[in-house]
Amino acid sequence: MTPWQTHRRCTLLGVLGALLLPSSAWSADAEPWPRVSAVPGGLVRLPLGPAPTRPEASAEGIPLLVLGSPEGWTTLIGVPLAAPVGEASIELRMPDETPRRVGYTIEPKRYAEQRLRVAPRTVDLSPEDLARFERERARQAAIIATRSEAPTAWDAQADALQMQVPVPGPRSSSFGLRRVFNGQPRNPHSGMDIAAPSGTPVAAPLAARVIDTGDYFFNGQTVWLDHGGGLLSMVCHLSAIDVAVGDALEAGQRVGAVGATGRVTGPHLHWGVMLNRTMVDPALFITN
Repeated sequence: MTPWQTHRRCTLLGVLGALLLPSSAWSADAEPWPRVSAVPGGLVRLPLGPAPTRPEASAEGIPLLVLGSPEGWTTLIGVPLAAPVGEASIELRMPDETPRRVGYTIEPKRYAEQRLRVAPRTVDLSPEDLARFERERARQAAIIATRSEAPTAWDAQADALQMQVPVPGPRSSSFGLRRVFNGQPRNPHSGMDIAAPSGTPVAAPLAARVIDTGDYFFNGQTVWLDHGGGLLSMVCHLSAIDVAVGDALEAGQRVGAVGATGRVTGPHLHWGVMLNRTMVDPALFITN
């Protein structure tokens, strides 16, 4: 069986969820990284206007990434896969101004659905496995709340948020795929699967600090990376982890190796990207 065939058989049941142009270039026609896709699981870019200091923006109380300069600021918003289509808004706090709402529109997107018949033990967890999953979910909730300062280079360097793919190989379009196992719907697939043989090196997609490593029930051996400003990424199902919590990594630096750990049927890499605690499509951060 080829890595691609193996990859297609992945039964992951759920993962817990430009150079930025100078501010004067933030116009309706500007297209910095990441690419804008105002749909569930996508990204929205909102111009905030000029202000002497960096404004604060938030969605449902969660801080948003704000970039630019006093001549003009912009916020980037990760849209949850479960977000309803239609009007949405954020809270904006400008210096010396009363907080106000800024609106935007979420457009519809229909993701594929896959219905599978599998062995009951694959979807029905034992009491022991369920207890483990609940413990791990609580731990990961703390991890995804991590927020450090965004690198200052992001304000002025147009390709600063452009990521490299962590491992070479065929990429699936499985982000947002809705799986139904034995008639039971599961959470949409919240990352990108990349087919690669076990042992293939996995690299950091962007400069980062390692904030968690562990062996999880669904995700297997996993590394979480903090890129700054509420932008995180995770690589899962690893056969080896070559970093430790607290390590500072450059883009392209080895993190570990592809494997088949966790709830999968064969080796591949699951790569997830999170912005403001929301899993978004990693394809929006890469060039091809």
